[in-house]
Amino acid sequence: MIKEGFGIRGVKDSGVSSNGPILNGEVFAILKGPDFARKFDLLEKTPIHRILRTLLSALCREDEEIKWHAVTLTGMLVADLAQKDLEGARNIIRRMVWSLNEESGGIGWGLPEAIGEILARNESLAREFAPILLSYVQPEGSFLEFELLQRGALWGIGRLAGVHPQLLLSLDAAKYLSSCMDSADPLIRGHAVWAIGRIGTQGDIPKLENLRRDETEIRLYEGERFRSVRIRDLAEEFFKGHGISPSA
Repeated sequence: MIKEGFGIRGVKDSGVSSNGPILNGEVFAILKGPDFARKFDLLEKTPIHRILRTLLSALCREDEEIKWHAVTLTGMLVADLAQKDLEGARNIIRRMVWSLNEESGGIGWGLPEAIGEILARNESLAREFAPILLSYVQPEGSFLEFELLQRGALWGIGRLAGVHPQLLLSLDAAKYLSSCMDSADPLIRGHAVWAIGRIGTQGDIPKLENLRRDETEIRLYEGERFRSVRIRDLAEEFFKGHGISPSA
């Protein structure tokens, strides 16, 4: 847990310098390792704004390990900050939200995923910002036009649903996720099915039954690990997980 001054205890056998603030290259080295989350303590002597800046830059990387591990560590970092400085954590999320607005002049690659990860780790932030995250897949809301950002928003919603499903039920999330299952983009379809399964609602059963025939395979980041899974299997997981018998 981050201490006063945003420092945390170092890990002696990490192979990364613990004599002072860690460098960008060292952060990327951590992100490439399978035990990256256990090295969160290496942020001990580095100011939070420096680590966060590096992690946010990593969200734009094409390397899936670097990008997704950065999502996890960003969530850990900001949620940890929220325990001592809730307003400071709010401001970080507000800056992320601003970066996803057209007025910002930016794109915000990786930010919907990071927001979802943060909210999954802090209930106060989840209750405040979940409606904004959900608005990114609402046509009448702050809908994200780029498919890559839509995928990220759906992943973020699914990540949050795994921790606070009732919150998303109260926001009628399944209604908006249902339309995403019609997408021609397999990652949007797959992440929508995955998210609905985690919310625990019956969702749009006819669409879910149709997707039981979707053989498209996607890569899914879940539990800090990657798995390749067919969309049909995600649909089957929904039916089995909630004790619902699909039509023949």
